[in-house]
Amino acid sequence: MTAHIAPDRSVRSVSSHPTADSLWAATAPAAPDTPALAESISTDVLVIGAGYTGLSTALHLAGTGASVCVVDAHAPGWGASGRNGGQVNPTLKYDPDELVRMFGAEQGETLIETVSASGDLVFDLIARHRIDCAPVRAGWLQVGYTEEAVAGMHARARQWEKRGVAVEMLGRAELAQRMGTNTFAGGWLDGRAGGIQPLAYARGLARAALAQGVRVHGQTPISALERHGSHWIATTANGLQIKAQQVVIGTNGYTDGLWPGLARTVLAANSFIVATKPLGSKGAGILDKGETGSTSQRLLLYFRKDAQGRLLMGGRGHFADPQGAPDFAHLERSLELMFPQLGKVEYEYRWAGRIAVTRDFMPHIHQPAPGITMAVGYNGRGIALATCMGKHVAALLDGKSAQSCPFPISTIQPIPMHGLQRFYIAAGVAWYSLLDRMGK
Repeated sequence: MTAHIAPDRSVRSVSSHPTADSLWAATAPAAPDTPALAESISTDVLVIGAGYTGLSTALHLAGTGASVCVVDAHAPGWGASGRNGGQVNPTLKYDPDELVRMFGAEQGETLIETVSASGDLVFDLIARHRIDCAPVRAGWLQVGYTEEAVAGMHARARQWEKRGVAVEMLGRAELAQRMGTNTFAGGWLDGRAGGIQPLAYARGLARAALAQGVRVHGQTPISALERHGSHWIATTANGLQIKAQQVVIGTNGYTDGLWPGLARTVLAANSFIVATKPLGSKGAGILDKGETGSTSQRLLLYFRKDAQGRLLMGGRGHFADPQGAPDFAHLERSLELMFPQLGKVEYEYRWAGRIAVTRDFMPHIHQPAPGITMAVGYNGRGIALATCMGKHVAALLDGKSAQSCPFPISTIQPIPMHGLQRFYIAAGVAWYSLLDRMGK
């Protein structure tokens, strides 16, 4: 019996905006060879999307004896995995006590432990597979402009401290000494976190998967999925077929209409980033230990230095892909206000990528049909969460029960009137900007 899954034609394909102008594309080690699929094949597991989710899934399946093929419409790390700010933050949008209230004590604490260990997973994979991605694990600073915001962050820090996490609660003077700015009233340091070169990490995962026998093919978009008896047939855009027992979809902010309704479960919001030229001695005193950081606002700013001493600043952007330097002016202004001692700043790179924001700000695993697993929705914490999600998706495919998975298996629930997502995002930005200005 053949079951045809009609793609959702109401969802337009994402922009093909290249990564060539990003800092990460300019400085990452060369990509491994991942040529386009040239023949029809059979495999145990087909993974669609060669970002962190897909590559982690494939790498964790490689040791199980299953044959695995990963395909991507572009190249490994082309999407958000190669465009993000490089911050490895093992957290969710919710504090630990909130997660316990949401999921109950047993499931909530299991989820908390899993998320808390996701940073360890990233850095362990980097060490085990000798991934050249400039890893630094000096912690993440979350900082606030007001005493009220700082009190809330210190309460958050105490919740993590109660669960064994190394934290530091910082006042204005202590924070200024670490960050090199007097802008903030205080904050806290999460010792689990760190920074990496994110595209280099994605390419390293691809290289590690290839070394363990996984097939990885770029420039291989999938245009259709059909169920044939006990297996799936994926058809590529040029008519080749991949026969698989199991299919994983891990396309996150670049999800299209391949599976009906999936793209409409997330808002694909743009995050913009600028990077200065290497600061040299001008950058002395600014995040000297290699910490990453972000503000506590709803429309947060995030910042760090890279391995060559460039200062990066990221934050919200408009819905459309950027067209030129003026689209990044708000970030450059923020950087210069935060670090006035730099004087005139020269910028070397400006780029953007899409994050997937879910309605409940939680990542989701879906299994809407036999042999289909999907994982999406990292809400700006993709390095740690997507790597972790890949490990647990692999466990599900290897026979672990859904009940044993720390991330609940949920049904696909499209966001109402998703076609108006650019208006959702614009309205949310306006509302959150107002709340941030009011200090709410």
